[in-house]
Amino acid sequence: MMVVSMLQCIIEYPGLESKKEKRRIVNSIKQRLASKFHVSVAEVDLSESRQFVQLGFAYVCNQRSVGEAVMQKIIDYLENAALGRIHDFQIHSESYP
Repeated sequence: MMVVSMLQCIIEYPGLESKKEKRRIVNSIKQRLASKFHVSVAEVDLSESRQFVQLGFAYVCNQRSVGEAVMQKIIDYLENAALGRIHDFQIHSESYP
């Protein structure tokens, strides 16, 4: 069985002055998290906002509990590394035979 676990989160970066500064920070975070947790990550919404970003993460594995644990570790990392304020997040997994 294949399981795809997904995380969608909205993060606020207060005090950013420009979209260019936001883009630099978001690209750095995306690269760091993709490398550390072996996930796919993309900016999925709020690209026109200067202080908010909505990121989507995906992880493929063979057990729902493993995929959802990876997604929770990403949330914990974002909270503990003070990489902005998390306003909302959702974790969801889909199973495929």
